[in-house]
Amino acid sequence: MSQPTFAALAFANKKKQTRREKFLAEMEQVVPWTKLLKVVEQHYPKAGQGRPPLGLEKMMRIYFLQQWFNLSDPAMEDALYDIESLRRFAGIELGQDEVPDETTILNFRHLLERHQLTRKLFERVTQHLEQRGLLLREGTIVDATIVNAPRSTKNASGKADPEMSSTRKGTDWYFGMKLHVGTDSQRGLAHSAAVTTAKVHDSRMLAELLHGDEQALYGDRAYINRMKQRRYQSRGVDWRIQRRGRRNAPLTKADQEWNRQQSRVRMKVEHIFQVIKQLWGYRKVRYRGLAKNEAHCFSLLALANLYLVRKDLQLQQS
Repeated sequence: MSQPTFAALAFANKKKQTRREKFLAEMEQVVPWTKLLKVVEQHYPKAGQGRPPLGLEKMMRIYFLQQWFNLSDPAMEDALYDIESLRRFAGIELGQDEVPDETTILNFRHLLERHQLTRKLFERVTQHLEQRGLLLREGTIVDATIVNAPRSTKNASGKADPEMSSTRKGTDWYFGMKLHVGTDSQRGLAHSAAVTTAKVHDSRMLAELLHGDEQALYGDRAYINRMKQRRYQSRGVDWRIQRRGRRNAPLTKADQEWNRQQSRVRMKVEHIFQVIKQLWGYRKVRYRGLAKNEAHCFSLLALANLYLVRKDLQLQQS
């Protein structure tokens, strides 16, 4: 085990704890490290001929730091040299431990993408929260958010990403992809997700966002569909999709009040979008192609679920 340097001891004894340190201390407690490491362990390279791989837990921690602070592979390497709190979270003692370079960080990300491990990490987190009684299955809220992509053609192919597309929202046009999520109706924790190009209509992904045991379904006007409504109601699902008026048949006051009542539940789906887009800066795709961005989204959603219930998890552990 590495011996702490004088700089590390001085950092540990400083008077003020920064917001970054408080955040990392909270996530240190609530991430189910043992369960998540088992997901990746069977695919992680073992020591043998050649240079031995860095510890799996260290690489997993660095990968999570990338998601929380929206860092590219080179920026993550630089941050490990620059910021003591990130090194402490990753378990790196500068001058004694090896700091992974950007290629090592990239290779770990590619490992997760190649074996679709971020989806499995997301599923393991949802199972963990369900076992703790924090993710319930009574109702599902469905929604989608647009993640912008660069339109620039200044790249090797000379074209914008062909897997991204344009769509209109209101009077504004966007270019990129859509992240579709299904969340529980109690806390707004994601239990399912899908990634598509931006032009895919929200309602087309409805079936993929349901787990099949929900008793109620919430969503905005984009999910209005008479045929699907009859189908789900015949299964005993309470259809609580927002109602929409027509040109010659505007909503009645009773319909408007009904919409307001459903919106008090439906608004919970915005919590997870607020975490990944506002707090963690995921407003624009980082990679070309849907597959890599889908892997990125599943890791973000898994960590956002833990973040949203971190206080409850801490209380359970105390």
